[in-house]
Amino acid sequence: MSADASILVIDDDRELAELVRDYLAGFGYRVATANHPDRGMELLRAERPDLVVLDVMLPGRNGFEVCREIRAESKVPVVMLTARGDVSDRVLGLGLGADDYLPKPFEPRELVARIESVLRRAHPPKDAQVARSGDLLVDLRRRSASLGGNPLDLTPMEFEILAVLVRRPGTVLDREAITAAIKGINRDPLDRTVDVVVGRLRAKLKDDPRHPAYIKTVWGVGYLFLGEVAWVA
Repeated sequence: MSADASILVIDDDRELAELVRDYLAGFGYRVATANHPDRGMELLRAERPDLVVLDVMLPGRNGFEVCREIRAESKVPVVMLTARGDVSDRVLGLGLGADDYLPKPFEPRELVARIESVLRRAHPPKDAQVARSGDLLVDLRRRSASLGGNPLDLTPMEFEILAVLVRRPGTVLDREAITAAIKGINRDPLDRTVDVVVGRLRAKLKDDPRHPAYIKTVWGVGYLFLGEVAWVA
């Protein structure tokens, strides 16, 4: 996606929101700002931005609640800003569907880098069918995968879960999001099918859960695909 993408910044710090707006505009982004979550949701529905930068500390309700509202009606990528360094806050935000987070205070250039990364993940080339990450190659068209040039013998469900994770690298996907994307998995939240299949998939990827190269467990939330993914037609 080009740098002329539209960004919605929801932050009650007016001065910071304006500084972020002006800085992002310098990189070619079109930016709208909202200082209250109600106004932010109005702009989300009216403007349909390509990405939302969302602060955690907001008046009326916090950013976690707003993120939940956004996810109830949109798949727009969300980068959360938090002044707190508590790991549980980050895990909560990612578990609610945020695509990335950035602790305050932050360097503006790092925010741009994270926005660019999230947009690349959320909007791969329309004709892209093959994903490469390190030695792993995933062909969505042929429904096949290989590691180090050697074909992987994956079951249909193992391939589906791998494909779901590869499509959103760096994004924590909870079990509900994974099951919603795959047919044939029990939608019961207590069902552990996803965990079992991920375990088998890891074994075939030779991925050590303690030091993963591809699939990381975010305890209490779900899974995410590590590393950069390059898409080719």
